[in-house]
Amino acid sequence: MPSHLLDSLNAIAAGILHYSALLFVIAIGAIVAYLAVLYIKDMRQTQHAIRRNYPLIGRFRYFFEHLGEFFRQYFFAMDREELPFNRSQRSWVYRAAKNVDTTIAFGSTRPLNHSNEVLFMNCLFATLSEDAAPTHSVTIGEGYCAHPHSSSAIFHISGMSYGAISKPAIQALSAGAKEAGIWLNTGEGGLSPYHLEAGCDLVFQIGTAKYGVRDEQGNLSEERLREIAAYPQVRMFEIKLSQGAKPGKGGILPGGKVTPEVARIRGIPEGQDSISPNGHPDIRSIDDLLDMVVRIRRITNKPVGFKTVLGFSDWLDELGEAIHRRGLDSAPDFITIDSADGGTGAAPQSLMDYVGLPLRRSLPLVVDKLSEYRLRERIKVIASGKMINPAEAAWALCVGADFIVSARGFMFALGCIQALQCNKNTCPTGVTTHDPDLQQGLVPADKSRRVANYARNLMHEVGVIAHSCGVREARALQRRHVYLIDERGVPEPLTDRYPDKTPRPEYLIASDAESSDTQKDTA
Repeated sequence: MPSHLLDSLNAIAAGILHYSALLFVIAIGAIVAYLAVLYIKDMRQTQHAIRRNYPLIGRFRYFFEHLGEFFRQYFFAMDREELPFNRSQRSWVYRAAKNVDTTIAFGSTRPLNHSNEVLFMNCLFATLSEDAAPTHSVTIGEGYCAHPHSSSAIFHISGMSYGAISKPAIQALSAGAKEAGIWLNTGEGGLSPYHLEAGCDLVFQIGTAKYGVRDEQGNLSEERLREIAAYPQVRMFEIKLSQGAKPGKGGILPGGKVTPEVARIRGIPEGQDSISPNGHPDIRSIDDLLDMVVRIRRITNKPVGFKTVLGFSDWLDELGEAIHRRGLDSAPDFITIDSADGGTGAAPQSLMDYVGLPLRRSLPLVVDKLSEYRLRERIKVIASGKMINPAEAAWALCVGADFIVSARGFMFALGCIQALQCNKNTCPTGVTTHDPDLQQGLVPADKSRRVANYARNLMHEVGVIAHSCGVREARALQRRHVYLIDERGVPEPLTDRYPDKTPRPEYLIASDAESSDTQKDTA
């Protein structure tokens, strides 16, 4: 080959290599610039806590989550096999909180023939939209305190203490509760400024350590109690005797979460583990409990109740007898029944796994006992424990609950991904941590809307179930609307296991009659 031709080819090859290298450098530069833009975008966006706390890397979560939908059916667990909340349950909450489509396609993945599964009995002629009625308001403490509390909302936020969850989480819950018209329970950690700032209704919880209303010796301070009651937003007071995840064990807050502010609000030393007593030293009997209810109601002039998880149930008879002996003004205005499968930030596994009754058993038992002692109208019942989807809330109403409260459902609405880091200071979504680098991922202005969306969408779908059963509103659901699958896989009416002993309130009797007339007209 002539030398000049070879030189030309070499020059061309050198030129190609030169431009290829240049293009490679430009491509690398473009990729780096693109990643930098994504990094900045993730840092500045406010909708996704994982991406905000872990720029770029956090995006892989959504990619793998998407792939998981396809891989799980071949290699991994199905949607309903994860614990404590399966992917199907969590996905509904996420969609409801984002106010996007909550419908599904193809068919149910729920086992419809497993023992104790719940089935609602639909009516041949469902309630039409024009025949539906607004949810009736229920009043707590009417006639027994100066400031009773009324609410037509059936679904509210259960106790989550400031300290156990973060400042932005409390701010988002408070603002979301205000927007949705529901109450927020403070948990046993006291009243923080962040509970108050949005103006929502609050239930102040008094735990065994009496954080926020204690004196230097740890006893109930009437002065502090009056100060809390003076806030018009504080609508009710709840004495926490026990909770489902740790019956017989008080609150546990690791020292790493006891910041100066948390310590000041609770009235405890900074940086030290906050371990509540496993019971109230001044409440050791039914009469002690009723004395405390009367005392707090006298000081606050607001409704007072107590929260407990049911184990042995003999005390329910003692309670009914004591109230009739002492008079109805000694009764609690409400009882919150927590489930053995309730949640918490930290608890011994032996208590979480093995102690207490689940709500499926305890709720009908409590409602029936109150009816037996003719106290059902006097004492309202609040159901708590692992109810994050519409069906669980509808079941509780059927059994006899007046209200349903949830904590973990609203944690999912805030962005919780069930990382199971609640007992540490490392929550990746900023919900249960005081690490400012992790908290920045949870932007209250965005998450408060999700809290409100979740509450409204759940209550709407409970109404959808009610209308399918042929009643006009959610509170008109009864036990006869529910069947349970027995051990043979055969549906049986809930009333076979738990006959309905509760007298129907007048407003529901009227609603029943109107529903019946509507059915006849439609037929």
